[in-house]
Amino acid sequence: MRGAPLDPTGHDPTGAVRPLMPMIDGHRRPHGPYTVASAVLHRLVPEALERSQELVAAHDIEIRAAAPGLGDLVVARRQTVDARLPDEERILVPALRRTSRLANGITEFVREVVPPGTTLMVCNGAQADPTDVELLDVMMRRIPPEALAIVVYSGGPEPPEDRRGAEELWQAVDRCLREGFLHAVAELGARGLARTEPGGELWWRFAQRTATALGGLGRVAEARRVWRQARRSSQDPAVHAACAYGMAMLDARHHAPARRDLAMAREWINTAIAISTLLPDPYDRAFKLGFDRNGLALVELREGRPKAALELVDSALELAVQLGERHPVHRMVLRANRARLLAALGRTKEALDDYGAAIAIDPGFPDYYLDRGNLLARLGNQEEALADYESAMRAGPPLPEAHYNRAELRIAGGDLDGALADLGRVIDLDPSCLDAYINRAGLLAGLERDEEAWRDVRAGLALAPGNPHLLAVLGQLETAAGRLAEARRALDRAIEAAPGLASAWGNRGVLRFEAGDPEGAVEDLSQAIGLEPQPDLYANRAVALRTLGRDAEADADEERAR
Repeated sequence: MRGAPLDPTGHDPTGAVRPLMPMIDGHRRPHGPYTVASAVLHRLVPEALERSQELVAAHDIEIRAAAPGLGDLVVARRQTVDARLPDEERILVPALRRTSRLANGITEFVREVVPPGTTLMVCNGAQADPTDVELLDVMMRRIPPEALAIVVYSGGPEPPEDRRGAEELWQAVDRCLREGFLHAVAELGARGLARTEPGGELWWRFAQRTATALGGLGRVAEARRVWRQARRSSQDPAVHAACAYGMAMLDARHHAPARRDLAMAREWINTAIAISTLLPDPYDRAFKLGFDRNGLALVELREGRPKAALELVDSALELAVQLGERHPVHRMVLRANRARLLAALGRTKEALDDYGAAIAIDPGFPDYYLDRGNLLARLGNQEEALADYESAMRAGPPLPEAHYNRAELRIAGGDLDGALADLGRVIDLDPSCLDAYINRAGLLAGLERDEEAWRDVRAGLALAPGNPHLLAVLGQLETAAGRLAEARRALDRAIEAAPGLASAWGNRGVLRFEAGDPEGAVEDLSQAIGLEPQPDLYANRAVALRTLGRDAEADADEERAR
């Protein structure tokens, strides 16, 4: 809870509170995901449209996802091709990170338009949908309390039971899956399964959506139970093929890599392919067989056979020709997967062509801009990579990965201020991003902005105690502060944890020189140079060599540094 003290009715005995709106009942049962968000947006969007239609348009995706009732007011300016397709052609399920992106976008909109000095009051917070829990957390973190104080009560009135019929529940489940509200799909889907006859068409649709959501949430055992129940309840070959594919992906895509069972995934996907080969309708057969072969390609790739994976994706693309203009998302995914495999095999020009083909199918889908940008960056095409990262940023709600990747480009190009700005943006959007703390701490330490670097090192070590990269920066900072014993402990730990980390060896070389051990400094700096030759390492070793009277070697290092 944050803000002025109130009683659960929203009454403020001091009269100091200016409520943004009446108390919101955050219980997920009546309205589902983004109950709180929808209420807040219905309050703020109409007024915001009078002030700045462009600001609202800049958050069209977030607003329409969280408050579909505002769809008539807020035009969909940015849409993926998926939004225009019939149900059977919408095959992508948004990743879990989508709700984080929506929460950050909604927060930035609210921060811009909320009347300063107001209070948002929410009851039944303990029963809120995970989308609202996440949003409230982001808003509390990113909106100053003097702009919007947020008070959340765990209790509140109990809403009526959900008495929606199966068809109404189905509409909710289908929408929630398309938006990526996986927790709601799992909960509402279970209700739908209980209210429909096992084996029937509607029951099967509930089962497929529910198992898919459970798998996406990492609730693998529950997902397996649903797929097995579907197999017990049906003799339809298409159902059994889909169940076999679903079971295969649970093993191939398990969130914990150590728990992936690729042999079992192969058994299941082979079953799916065998059944799909026998489907009577040529259109269904071409789509489902290509879909399953793409799944087997994932297994081949994770077993270290990219060429076999590429052959499977190529065969899926040949089958997709039979689909005509239908199933564009399927073709897009196949093109992008082919691009990844070609890139892994060193066939970069073909990979870029396939990424281009995937992006042309749906220019509003951000993921493949990131992938192509990463490939372009590896090839040294910095300007084109930058353009792709910025296209990904424009395509949807805030995307921390695009800012992180742009920061790396800016570091390579010497734009350290720009890199720091991007890394700050990443941390603002995702405070759990360890790599952003590592990179920003290193940059700040190099710029001798030690106090800021210390903050990032502490924050990063709180996320990952013993991280060698952060320990290397910690050793650098301790050395600069003259705490040589503490620096030595940090750097020794870094080298023990990551013997191939050049920065740890280089920083320890500087420390040993400061401690009066030039021979040890040369030893450590030589180790660092062997791992990752850098001008500053040569320059530092030259200083140590000259102290030892090894002037010719020092001259050579100075030349290398230049």
